[in-house]
Amino acid sequence: MNILLMGTDGRDTITRQEKRKFHAGGVACDCTDTLMLVHVSWARDRVSVVSIPRDSYAEIPAHRDEATGAMRAAHPGKINGAYAQGGPTLSVRTVEGMTGVRVDRYLQLDFRRFMDSVETVGGVEVCTPRPLRDKTTKLDLAPGTHRLGGGRALQYVRSRHVDDSADFGRIQRQQRFLIGALRGVRAQNVLADPLRAARLSRSLVGAARTDRGFSARQLLSLARVVERIPPSSMEFTTVPVSGFSTSLNGALEWDRAKATKVFRALGGDRPLTRPDSTARLSDPPRFGSPATVRGHTLACR
Repeated sequence: MNILLMGTDGRDTITRQEKRKFHAGGVACDCTDTLMLVHVSWARDRVSVVSIPRDSYAEIPAHRDEATGAMRAAHPGKINGAYAQGGPTLSVRTVEGMTGVRVDRYLQLDFRRFMDSVETVGGVEVCTPRPLRDKTTKLDLAPGTHRLGGGRALQYVRSRHVDDSADFGRIQRQQRFLIGALRGVRAQNVLADPLRAARLSRSLVGAARTDRGFSARQLLSLARVVERIPPSSMEFTTVPVSGFSTSLNGALEWDRAKATKVFRALGGDRPLTRPDSTARLSDPPRFGSPATVRGHTLACR
């Protein structure tokens, strides 16, 4: 099963007070700040997560523009802009076209859903060996381990001005956060409590379900499968990039040869790295050389 996890910058559903407290104001671009392609193996014994940089150069398919209703021809753009033009369906089509991987389901989270989900599991534990300070989100974490509630967790996963690694550093923190969230759900037996499990699935899914989105029941069923997979059987990477596009300002070009290798492995239900790999991410990450690591290397000790 292949799932596209989309974190949007939708903030209309959080309160004015929350926007001030967690520095989540500003004008939303109505785009996907986070894109993760998640593959659950056929044997249900491995999870592979490929993060897609939000500024990736993409070929956006022909579609009907959601704002104007007019048909728009296929055209180049940054991959995060597909959502603004055609919602989750166009985002899915764009990712499928770029990767050659069929997306079976998608999960879409805005600020409200994210914050509520974190609160439902009692916060998420993150750790850092160095200070993390961001001038935009006002994230300020000292070295060590921290349990973050919904608002502070939002600051953590949104921050991209901690250092010069920009979105690559943010992607690394998002991957660490995902491992922390999964460990927390398991440690607190959230899915064994019918009320908490139902509340979590409703927070994640929301009221709407369209096209290939999850229902709360489907998501809960998948969560129980993933919960049984240890972090050492999860693997994380980022789409390899070669540099900046010369035709689209600020867009990142993928290293097509390396990216094709990654997505062929996903499509073939093959692991991205050896089961005994001890590779670790550099912190901060180095541009253009993302490592593939096992999930337990991202977890707090």
